[in-house]
Amino acid sequence: MSEQGCSRKPELSQDGELKAVQFRPKQAVSSLDAEQRSQAGFNTMDDSVNNLCANEFAPTKISYGHVYWRFLVNSYDERVWRWRALIFILLAVLGLTVLLCATIGPARIGFGEVLTMLLRRLPWAGSLIPRGDWPDNYETIVLQMRLSRVILAALVGAGLAASGVVLQGLLLNPMADPYILGISQGAALGATAAMLSGISMQVLGIYAVPLVAFAAGLGTSIMVYNLARVGHKVQMSTLLLAGIAVGLFLSAITSYAMITSGQNVHQILFWMIGGFAGRGWDHVKVLLPYIFIGYTLMHLSARKLNVILLGEEPAQHLGIDVEKMKKVLLVAATLTTASAVAVSGVIAFVGLIVPHAVRLMVGPDHRVLLPTAALTGAIFLIMADALARVAAAPEEIPVGIITALCGGPFFIYLLRKKNDPGF
Repeated sequence: MSEQGCSRKPELSQDGELKAVQFRPKQAVSSLDAEQRSQAGFNTMDDSVNNLCANEFAPTKISYGHVYWRFLVNSYDERVWRWRALIFILLAVLGLTVLLCATIGPARIGFGEVLTMLLRRLPWAGSLIPRGDWPDNYETIVLQMRLSRVILAALVGAGLAASGVVLQGLLLNPMADPYILGISQGAALGATAAMLSGISMQVLGIYAVPLVAFAAGLGTSIMVYNLARVGHKVQMSTLLLAGIAVGLFLSAITSYAMITSGQNVHQILFWMIGGFAGRGWDHVKVLLPYIFIGYTLMHLSARKLNVILLGEEPAQHLGIDVEKMKKVLLVAATLTTASAVAVSGVIAFVGLIVPHAVRLMVGPDHRVLLPTAALTGAIFLIMADALARVAAAPEEIPVGIITALCGGPFFIYLLRKKNDPGF
């Protein structure tokens, strides 16, 4: 760039990052008097700041610097700080939701007592906080039973919501959810087989149903992918249809097994609707690594997913290996979905309604959409589980019923909105 010239706007690199540009620093422009600024095309000092790159014929004695910070703040970093503020708010809401929902249950335990119990567990502050006047079993109820359940609900909600975001973007279908590839139906069949056989229960104990369900869900996704593959390419529309067909077939087998078995039908039905009854820290330990790995893969691929949304050919022209990205994102979505279904059963609509609701707030940029959807999904499922515990107390209903009651009307709204934009 010449000494007198100036970029009219910053260049974008292939992955969407801003490249460094050169233009007049604020000090150089502010050193001009009113007549010189007028000659350069700047009427006011604000115009000098906002239009630094608007005039190619500025006085030659203005020195040039590197990237002007305020220009970046006004164009790019302003959005970044707004997104960071939103994520910080969601993290605060998530923490508050965890504490509030840990107070819900047959035993009346206050918010302050729950907070004190948690603070006393901190290694650097536990000895400084006096123990409250509560029964000895309250800490067991909160820390071993309620908190583990709340954390598990947060992980499942975050995983399903993030998977929904990725699959809706990858399949270019707003009605897609994490179960559309037949993963849930495969996991349900595996869990049904584990419950009815009893052999795996004797060998693996409480891990039997989650492990068998995870393996079955993972195997189903591999089968669907191979059915949809033609040569070395996978058409997303074919993948979608293959997932629906395989899911219906596996659901029929599961229903037949339930009808003919005559035993454990209530347990199987409860699991297929989805819930967190009887879950503890062991299930959290089983789920956490899969959610972490799956979400990390999704987040690292967010920029490239933004480009893929433009179309496969434009993405290839920009240097992105589209087929490789499809495999990576499908593996990530499968890991999170299969592991979530394995520990909680089939919880419907979380991966459908949360991505749409968050997209209305933050837009389609997956770099922001993924973390905000994950946090919102965690908050939503924690609250749904809390409602499931108290809606029919002292009985407990599956949390999948609550999410279906919320998701059904929202799904109808999406259908009407798609057919009638003025709705």
